[in-house]
Amino acid sequence: MTIASATSLVSLLVVLALTPMASCAGEAASWAQGHHSRARLISGVTATPGDFLAGIEIALDEGFKTYWRNPGESGLPPAFDWSGSENVARAEVLWPAPTRFEDPGGVSYGYADRVVLPVRVTLRDPAKPARLALKLDYGVCKDICIPAHAELTLAPSGRDTAPERASIEQALARGPVPKLLGAEGDLSILGLVPAQGGADRLVVTARARKGMAPRLFVEGPADWFFADAAPENVATEGEAQSGDYVVKILERPRQAPVAIELRLTLVAGARAIETSARLDTAALAR
Repeated sequence: MTIASATSLVSLLVVLALTPMASCAGEAASWAQGHHSRARLISGVTATPGDFLAGIEIALDEGFKTYWRNPGESGLPPAFDWSGSENVARAEVLWPAPTRFEDPGGVSYGYADRVVLPVRVTLRDPAKPARLALKLDYGVCKDICIPAHAELTLAPSGRDTAPERASIEQALARGPVPKLLGAEGDLSILGLVPAQGGADRLVVTARARKGMAPRLFVEGPADWFFADAAPENVATEGEAQSGDYVVKILERPRQAPVAIELRLTLVAGARAIETSARLDTAALAR
């Protein structure tokens, strides 16, 4: 969240969403109603011994959206508190690829209509039952971002229920596939360099199949924020296209490490990849 969006959100903190408790002993909890939205926990996919997959399902009223882990220039990323859970060693949220939105408030990244965020749950003791308890804070937006809160519980029975399994698997399929920098393929990120003649821009070169029109999302460490970018200098070779994304650095700390790791997510329709790249911060000042 940028400094500008944080300022606008502070003025909205007096607006509180409903915070009921949703609970169930089956594979899908009842809905907890929030601001123009509702949320629940679902479960239905067995992973490995000691692990299973659950999901955080958020349904939104028409015209409203919620946010990805990186909300963009405005918005509020979700926050998860699993501390009330029982027999849970770890709960890792897995993110479907986001959609880009542009409105008078700026550019944001997130989900409209409905989203399921898969959760990989690791048990402390696989022989014992588990109970998930989540305090969820998330943003809901139409014209301005409003904080919402829900407290959700679910005690999975271990049964594999088809509707919930399908919802979680569909969400997993929308998640980005890890891919190395410079890897071959019809959707890949080829390189990352500081832009020539400017200390506040990067150039990310990506390749995609012709007609894909991919969108790039750039994330860095805390206190680093990056603008949205469209491809430039697009070149076509056979069925592939490559282009340069000139990404503006909106904010960065005054004192930065010599090098930082960036996470680059490239989304093209229903496909997405995620690439880690190392950035030499000293080169930004040249």
